[in-house]
Amino acid sequence: MQIPARPFGGRPRIGLPVRLSSSLDPDPRVAEANALFDYVVELVREGGGEPVPLTGAEGLAGLDGVVLPGGGDLDPGLYGEEDGGTCYDVNPEQDQLDLAVARQSIDAGLPVLGICRGHQLLNVLYGGTLIQDMDPGVVAHREPDPVHGSGPWAWHEVGIAGGSKVAGLYGSTGPATGSGAAAAVTVKIASGHHQAVARVAEGLVVTAVADDGTVEALEDPKRWVASVQWHPEALELPAAERQAPFRAFVELCRSRAAAAS
Repeated sequence: MQIPARPFGGRPRIGLPVRLSSSLDPDPRVAEANALFDYVVELVREGGGEPVPLTGAEGLAGLDGVVLPGGGDLDPGLYGEEDGGTCYDVNPEQDQLDLAVARQSIDAGLPVLGICRGHQLLNVLYGGTLIQDMDPGVVAHREPDPVHGSGPWAWHEVGIAGGSKVAGLYGSTGPATGSGAAAAVTVKIASGHHQAVARVAEGLVVTAVADDGTVEALEDPKRWVASVQWHPEALELPAAERQAPFRAFVELCRSRAAAAS
């Protein structure tokens, strides 16, 4: 797919596939996911971008980048499994929308950033699989006794590979002093998920792993496609930490669009 060129200038236009599930759903996690979508939209705007809600892949024309936000679980049939009974908010229309936007954005060479569900979706799109429900381990990836709507997360640190795309979003741009290798970046993350990457897809590389082996970040080494399992948009983070990766992504999209114009 070739996206028509447009005269470059102004705020980079960042597409986000809309959430299709209603906040009136009896499962409170659905409303929480919708609220997180709104936070991401606002952070893109605060970062200097123009958020563009997408209801179909035809809306990609004129975009400079795409963010795939969090949300409910993917249909396990997409990665060759049956639903084990632990999935929530499985919405075939949402899967179809998100996969079409992701696939066509990648084909068009747009920068793509996946968050939580978006991270898992990219792995499935590239041919990988997911853990449908994680067993408790040495690292807490969700609050043990959820009080939905109150905002608590499981918190832990993760080391991001130096020189990776995600490390660049967190400010790592140069080599470690004296070593010639790019310095790793350690960040404290807000974690709230019950699924994770199982088999990593061919074509993606792992750039962050939790202490229990959970894949926390992925990227395509041939394209600007990257994803994180955590929630950089969490309200409990300091404002500067919330804004930094989104501002960096918007600036990346601005630079790439300017270079292509």
